[in-house]
Amino acid sequence: MASLASLPRSFVAASLRRPAAFTAARFYSAKPKTLKERLVEIIPEKQAEVKEFRAKYGSRVLGETTVDMAYGGMRGIKGLVTETSVLDPEEGIRFRGYTIPECQQLLPAAQPGGEPLPEGLFWLLTTGEVPTAEQVKALSADWAARSAIPSYVEDILDRCPNTLHPMSQFSLAVTALQHESSFAKAYQNGVPKSQYWDYAFEDANDLIAKLPNVAARIYRNVFKDGKVPAIDPNLDYGANFAHLLGYTDPNFVELLRLYLTIHSDHEGGNVSAHTTHLVGSALSDPYLSFAAGLNGLAGPLHGLANQEVLRWIIKLREQVGPDATDAEIEAFLWKTLKSGQVVPGYGHAVLRKTDPRYTCQREFALKHLPTDPMFKVVSQIYNIAPKVLTEHGKTKNPWPNVDAHSGVLLQHYGFVEQEYYTVLFGVSRALGVMSSLIWDRILGLPIERPKSLSTAALKKMFEGK
Repeated sequence: MASLASLPRSFVAASLRRPAAFTAARFYSAKPKTLKERLVEIIPEKQAEVKEFRAKYGSRVLGETTVDMAYGGMRGIKGLVTETSVLDPEEGIRFRGYTIPECQQLLPAAQPGGEPLPEGLFWLLTTGEVPTAEQVKALSADWAARSAIPSYVEDILDRCPNTLHPMSQFSLAVTALQHESSFAKAYQNGVPKSQYWDYAFEDANDLIAKLPNVAARIYRNVFKDGKVPAIDPNLDYGANFAHLLGYTDPNFVELLRLYLTIHSDHEGGNVSAHTTHLVGSALSDPYLSFAAGLNGLAGPLHGLANQEVLRWIIKLREQVGPDATDAEIEAFLWKTLKSGQVVPGYGHAVLRKTDPRYTCQREFALKHLPTDPMFKVVSQIYNIAPKVLTEHGKTKNPWPNVDAHSGVLLQHYGFVEQEYYTVLFGVSRALGVMSSLIWDRILGLPIERPKSLSTAALKKMFEGK
């Protein structure tokens, strides 16, 4: 019998949370199951669970909708099912029930290093289970084997003008990759509905695998020499992406692994996740669905926010000085608010506390770059902004979100091309929306079609009552 100390870290941690029969079966398996093999085993149970739940509670009222919600972007309306993650206003994000600190502890990590590998999170999001180090290594190799992009996609990117925004190029390339879609070809050939998920699974993994090559080509064309190195089949996903971008600092590689993990999923109601689900509900293949999600992510109120935060901090330092006092930063915050602008990086549609994704980035900074001047400013703002925003009274959540920190960390390692930051976000977000899309097809979710009303119709409903 193997001693506890001899077992992989991820196996020991997972064992503490799983039934003995489950962990023993995994430990004594002669050959570790692949992601798809494990998914095949899980599917019947999950389909039956949803069917039984709907049969028992399908007619129950889920929530209330107000007129303000209808006019206010459907904010807070309970109307979607997303299996991969849930966002709690007080706790923050939970990936398949696990908090970010728990994921950092439980998911297999690169050695040396310590940050969770994005492949492990994708496994968790797709199956609900913590993978072993062996399984994650096999998934890394599988993605590396799928990573080549067709020459016509390379040609499209090489012909794009450098002035075309990186996110526009990213969306363009993903749309062009639709030519490779297994799902689209199978659908045209009349594949049974029960097999949709299989082809969606293959597309999802092919797409995720190709994104670093696509994203790196955009980066190299726009900001560097246009030359993209080859994928190394022995490296993990995050390390390969860093290598393709041209960064070899081990701490930057660790940062990229962390970044790709924590930006991956944020339940189903955010614009990029909802758009991917919405377009996918029309049985558009994963490529077309994700391209639509990227176009939503490119908006300044969504994925571009990290870029806006960094620009605001740079503006603060330019106007107040590199060694601003707390009083000077407080005055700049009030100046921003009184001019009718928001303080970028603060507030959140759902959260009512500091974003755990901000916290883990702060912990990374305290460990690796505690004396960085920009990090010092971010820390000062963190200590001052909540008080100012509370006094201002127009922000429901005066605490920092994920965007308040990420740009400063990237800048520290020389990654200064702000217009590209949302592409990094897009590569990460694919992990969440693709795992969700696989489950949309497994559960056979229908085309999304909410009912809309005009102002005149609403007035008729309520006036005189």
